[in-house]
Amino acid sequence: MITHVSPLGSMDMLSQLEVDMLKRTASSDLYQLFRNCSLAVLNSGSLTDNSKELLSRFENFEINVLRRERGVKLELINPPEDAFVDGRIIRSLQANLFAVLRDILFVYGQIHNTVRFPNLDLESSVHITNLVFSILRNARALHVGEAPNMIVCWGGHSINENEYLYARRVGTQLGLRELNICTGCGPGAMEAPMKGAAVGHAQQRYKDSRFIGMTEPSIIAAEPPNPLVNELIIMPDIEKRLEAFVRIAHGIIIFPGGVGTAEELLYLLGILMHPDNKAQVLPLILTGPKESADYFRVLDEFITHTLGESARRHYRIIIDDPAEVARQMKKAMPLVKESRRETDDAYSFNWSIRISPDLQMPFDPTHENMANLKLSPDQPVEVLAADLRRAFSGLSRGTSKRWASRPLSSTVLTNCTAIRR
Repeated sequence: MITHVSPLGSMDMLSQLEVDMLKRTASSDLYQLFRNCSLAVLNSGSLTDNSKELLSRFENFEINVLRRERGVKLELINPPEDAFVDGRIIRSLQANLFAVLRDILFVYGQIHNTVRFPNLDLESSVHITNLVFSILRNARALHVGEAPNMIVCWGGHSINENEYLYARRVGTQLGLRELNICTGCGPGAMEAPMKGAAVGHAQQRYKDSRFIGMTEPSIIAAEPPNPLVNELIIMPDIEKRLEAFVRIAHGIIIFPGGVGTAEELLYLLGILMHPDNKAQVLPLILTGPKESADYFRVLDEFITHTLGESARRHYRIIIDDPAEVARQMKKAMPLVKESRRETDDAYSFNWSIRISPDLQMPFDPTHENMANLKLSPDQPVEVLAADLRRAFSGLSRGTSKRWASRPLSSTVLTNCTAIRR
């Protein structure tokens, strides 16, 4: 099967020079990454978390960028049949396919364009933040003048049925209050709030539903986007993805999860506990069904044992009460709006929140780098949080990329158990 797909979304109008740049990038070393991410999008909604299985099932799939006078088309060779209905590609997949083209090929080409990004320094905190902003703006994710209503939801992709249904009920309550959702775009706790919010929005006849899926290349192939995502954004790496979450968020909810969820919480606490962020208004709620109470108790104890009691003032734990979670988020939105107005900051992108370079620099979780992490209480809490986040990042990536995670686990846990403040 060979089919041609026209652009839908932010890639629907390109200059001929931009098209030429895209074609050059598509034939570069990035092709395999572009191909694998496109395949993941075409498998949106599949329950697999095994990228090898997905890639082997469609090993004959190919994708080509074709030039035309009005821009580009994509040529799909042997694509998954489930991506089509009566021979026509599903529209959400069509839009997300061009999001992959935009974020993998177009953004990469723009980053290496010395005219558009002169003297770009990816070790400069300011440059990194501006790059994150440029990627989000290019994706049309920053809506000027729109009142705060974007709730970021974090949690595990392999949660149990009770946790999934609870996250869905929370999503429904958020949707009834006309709040939008941003998640990591995969299954589990990333899908459930979107599914619930879609019902809540429908009940309220809310027409501006936004379900943003924020991912990065090493994740999307292992966790294809869920079918609810209507704005897919692929950030260059884990750290820029986390920064994009925080800067686009007006509130954050954390559901039960694994080491990746712990990484996200530690990243956020490393930001909120920084002295420069004392005045920031960013509500954070940890929540789950009553069966997850022990999970949050252990997580809370770990945070207080490592980062101290002061960390607790930055989050609230609500067990088995979806309506209260949504009420607290809705009640916080005017406070977020007022805070942004007082600092003359944008509603759509939080420029004023301080993210230290330790949290922005990509971390390569080799065994040597993991063993060299400074997991000592004799340092500022925001610095310790950054290193703890790196530790859990190593575990998370070791699991998602199918690396040998057992040696990494023992290295981290041996160090973590010795931390006391």
